[in-house]
Amino acid sequence: MKFLAVAMVVILAGCAAPSGDHGAHAHQPSQATVDHAAPAADTRVMVQFPEMLRTHTLANMRDHLLALAEIQDQLARGAYDKASDIAEQRLGMSSLGLHGAHDVAKFMPQGMQAAGTAMHRSASQFAIVAKDASVTGDLKGSLAALARVSQTCVACHAAYRIQ
Repeated sequence: MKFLAVAMVVILAGCAAPSGDHGAHAHQPSQATVDHAAPAADTRVMVQFPEMLRTHTLANMRDHLLALAEIQDQLARGAYDKASDIAEQRLGMSSLGLHGAHDVAKFMPQGMQAAGTAMHRSASQFAIVAKDASVTGDLKGSLAALARVSQTCVACHAAYRIQ
């Protein structure tokens, strides 16, 4: 289980890297830079949640990573309908009640709420594209739609942190 979470972090980090051969390697600092550089300031917006909601939200985010891994596994197996179902039930607009989104949203800044909504909508859009792929066999559209889901996660995590 930990392996899947670590693998997803690596995959999601790759989604944020620029495309092309220079992607992940272009950001590696030289040893001289590492020795003399001060730690970068964390400029993300700190969002305060009550402890119970913080714990709940972090558990939801870990489940989101697991759902992404399960979706990728199902796509690799050609099980597009199953990938679609996982996306809609665990990440899509249908999952909002399961995640207690209404309770958590009142503690989020407007931008964070918008980012969360964008993730849930993009997951529902992926679910539709994946269902279409179960008929057409075209994986390309599903992969592009899934990349958009991951990109919404990366964008939110780059802008916000919870405490």
